[in-house]
Amino acid sequence: MKANYPWLKQIAKLGFLLTMGISMNAEAGLFGSDDFSWKEEVMLHDGRKLIVKRSQSYGGRREPGQDPPIKEHVLTFQLPGSAKLVKWVSEFSQDVGRANFQILALHALNDTPYVVAMPNLCLAYNKWGRPNPPYVLFRYDGEAWQRITLTELPSVFITTNVIINNGREEDIERAAAKLGFVPTDAVQSINQSLRQAELRSILRDPVKRGTEGSAVNCEELIRYKGHWIMPNDPVARGMVDRKVK
Repeated sequence: MKANYPWLKQIAKLGFLLTMGISMNAEAGLFGSDDFSWKEEVMLHDGRKLIVKRSQSYGGRREPGQDPPIKEHVLTFQLPGSAKLVKWVSEFSQDVGRANFQILALHALNDTPYVVAMPNLCLAYNKWGRPNPPYVLFRYDGEAWQRITLTELPSVFITTNVIINNGREEDIERAAAKLGFVPTDAVQSINQSLRQAELRSILRDPVKRGTEGSAVNCEELIRYKGHWIMPNDPVARGMVDRKVK
């Protein structure tokens, strides 16, 4: 899973042919059963800390020769002073071919938790409405997670405060070896190499298209009869129509 979206230029060049190829490879890549889990210390905006458990399984859509992507990611935690266990899940879906989201932050205000996530690569970015800044935001209502708008996210939430795991499993294991969890300073250290502004803090203003590595550069695609195609593309629609007959 690459946060810098390295295939943006490819998808711009290959367009519909690439999305058709992805669709054709959907069944071939659905394997990989290894799990990876760890604990990390999360610093909330008010200075409180909590230990969260994260686990992920691997599998889903991939090209030949590539490692399997993250198929599902689970975040489990208890807020300070609470005995209730809360779980947030980034689930696999066939249309994306992997987990839908990459988590960037967990925050809480008045004992209400919030999650800041990013769509997981370009198909997910299109699926979730091409938000800009490129976040999908959730608030826990005591029973379930509800998607909210950026204006509903409390302004005191500024930092991305969890490990943005882009194939950093070895670094995570080393950082957790001494305490049994990754402390907050190591979380910051692991994230230090990230360059995209939307990963380094929670942005409130739109990201300019053309910004290097940003999800907002993703080619616009729509879902048509089970396939990803470019909008207003009659050739692509015709190919899909013939394919699904």
